[in-house]
Amino acid sequence: MSYGSFLAEQGSRFVDGTLITVGQFFLAAIVAIALALLAGLMKLSRNWLLKGVAVVYIEIFRGTSLLVQLYWIFFVLPLFGLTLEKFTAGFVAVGMNLGAYGAELVRGGIQSVPKGQWEAAYALSMSPAKRMWRIILPQALINMLPPWGNLLIELLKGTALVSLISVTDLMFQAKQINGTTFLSAQAFGTALIIYYVLARLLLTPAVRTLERRLRSKLERA
Repeated sequence: MSYGSFLAEQGSRFVDGTLITVGQFFLAAIVAIALALLAGLMKLSRNWLLKGVAVVYIEIFRGTSLLVQLYWIFFVLPLFGLTLEKFTAGFVAVGMNLGAYGAELVRGGIQSVPKGQWEAAYALSMSPAKRMWRIILPQALINMLPPWGNLLIELLKGTALVSLISVTDLMFQAKQINGTTFLSAQAFGTALIIYYVLARLLLTPAVRTLERRLRSKLERA
């Protein structure tokens, strides 16, 4: 069978799987960014309880396998009365895992803002929250975006693991097609190409464009 015939026959399944993967990516990214911002700020807090909670979260999710975390959320949490549908369990697990790495990027980005900016914000008699949201975070975001771009690529690749709990994403469809056609090179080769296009030709340029626009906006301000 030619590759063109293979795509004509199986293309719709790859499209369906890609849409699920994109959905998993965006939802996991929302979870990761929210948790990273929250945990990063909590780790910088002078309140020992808030800082302790952030440290525990970061250490657990950075120090253990994403696959193990996925299985815990989907298979073990129901034993404690918390059951998540497989699609939800997938993006929650991936988001929580990458959010722990993102929290360190948030912390580092905030601490990289020059001391003079903190002093200037303080001199304007702004409240701590207003100083953070109006002065510090916009500048920290510029420093965080390049490593966040890499982290989002890792998040996209991490979504492939959700196929192990039967989420019908791109990798699940590729395995199913391989199992019925035994055309491994075509099935997994197509999946590889789609992941590459999503990561390098769509996600990376989008992050770079956002970085340029934010930098330009900050310079004008």
